[in-house]
Amino acid sequence: MSLEDAVRPKLLDVVALLKDRDGLARDQVGTIVDVLDGGTVLVEFSDDDGRAFATEPCPLSELIVLHYERQTA
Repeated sequence: MSLEDAVRPKLLDVVALLKDRDGLARDQVGTIVDVLDGGTVLVEFSDDDGRAFATEPCPLSELIVLHYERQTA
């Protein structure tokens, strides 16, 4: 596995937006629910009760994967 593959967002990763888009603010957190093509994923954004309020196609270049466990550099 290449380094690029290791850091590439994948299905069910938790991600945050790197910039405002389509009524969603930068830093909004969502979950990747589908991979649309090599450069775009479908992200679902939910409230604290788990109710989805937006599902948007997002370019990978506008997302960062969030990690909740220790990651090595």
